[in-house]
Amino acid sequence: MIETNTQTESLKIYGIAPLLYVFDMPASLAFYRDKLGFKINLQSEPEAGDDCNFVYLKMDEIELMLNTQYEKMNRPNVQNELRMKAHKDTVLYFGCADIDALYKKFRAAGLETGEPVITQYNFKAIHFSDPDGYGLCFHWPVK
Repeated sequence: MIETNTQTESLKIYGIAPLLYVFDMPASLAFYRDKLGFKINLQSEPEAGDDCNFVYLKMDEIELMLNTQYEKMNRPNVQNELRMKAHKDTVLYFGCADIDALYKKFRAAGLETGEPVITQYNFKAIHFSDPDGYGLCFHWPVK
């Protein structure tokens, strides 16, 4: 007989690791790793350095996967603008208790972002997009 507590614990969901398809992996790594602070936990073709096809990134308890939309030999010279526009409806929300300090950190790292705002749902937030047009929001409830 299975105990209820053991069964409940074995069914607990611990997180989510979104997969984003990106046009240019080196540009995406320069953004997510170098500006936002993610670390590469796993990557395909380690010998290729930043020009690989897949990375599994972590920052604290956050997991994010990036995969190239095209293999390097098949990548067009320019990104498809329609595809980028389609990403406008995808936003990743991250929690951070000190939005003002995070804003300063991101600006020091060279990120172009507007100043923090108070949202209609009463969170302090900063919004911006990654190189592929995916939205990012870092926010925290206003006390």
